[in-house]
Amino acid sequence: MRAKKLLMIAMLGMVATGASATDDQADVKAAQSKPAIRGGIVFKTYCALCHGIRADGASKATKLYGNAALDIKPRSPEYYDKIIRKGGPAVGKSPYMPPWEDELSNEQISDVVAYLGITGDSAHRGEVVFKTNCVLCHGVKGDGKGRASVLFNPPPANLTMSDKNDDYKRMIITMGGAAMGRSPVMPVWGEQLSAQEIEDVVAYLRTILVKQP
Repeated sequence: MRAKKLLMIAMLGMVATGASATDDQADVKAAQSKPAIRGGIVFKTYCALCHGIRADGASKATKLYGNAALDIKPRSPEYYDKIIRKGGPAVGKSPYMPPWEDELSNEQISDVVAYLGITGDSAHRGEVVFKTNCVLCHGVKGDGKGRASVLFNPPPANLTMSDKNDDYKRMIITMGGAAMGRSPVMPVWGEQLSAQEIEDVVAYLRTILVKQP
């Protein structure tokens, strides 16, 4: 919590001093404007309770629906669009699936459809989590050059050059920097992200590593 407060104070300070937009800030906006990234946020907010973070039906609400299948199988974008808008009965599925067209905008529905196209890939799911939670410090490219990186000493890690193994990354994301003898500014993400989301971020971090000569 202390790290989060420090970060919020730093961000407010930047606004108060009229800090100008940077190329990195533009990169953040561009990354988070991608349909699948936006759709991941919508899915987590509205759909994950029943369908699970991975859209595999492994969710907290599963036991409430008896034998109803809550996993989302690969379908066409048109199918996804219809069942989200009109609900389960519109495509011969469970009446527990409500119509969302009166609550979600056309853009939100389109974004969720885009997100469902990548839910079967852990690294892609991890990219969504990373780009909605980590880029302020670590940067869109994971190179440690995020918008807030100049505020901290030591600066955020360059994750594209990391020599840490997956277990270490899993632990520091879950428990925060202080618990690992690193910067206390690194938050305890285990309080906000699920174990699966953290696993997905670790999978994504493997994809951005730059191979050493």
